Amino acid sequence: MASHASALKKNRQDQKRRLRNRAHAGKLRTQLKKMKQALEGGDAKAAAGIMRETVALVDRTAKHGVIHKNAASRTKSRLAHAVARIAKPA
Repeated sequence: MASHASALKKNRQDQKRRLRNRAHAGKLRTQLKKMKQALEGGDAKAAAGIMRETVALVDRTAKHGVIHKNAASRTKSRLAHAVARIAKPA
């Protein structure tokens, strides 16, 4: 256990940040699951609607530092390709 005042404060800050980060990550996982279900359903219009919400959440999560900006970009790119795939039948 930390014994210095500064170390105790750092522990308190880390615990708060951990809880906040877990909340953001949980919301993101849930939204990505919704997006995946919409894509598997094959409804391009519904997937495009959920896509806007998902991209916004991915950007917000990256802005808060929960995920890396490149991971956010990669996720958005993969989602965009998946939506384009179902929007344009083969």
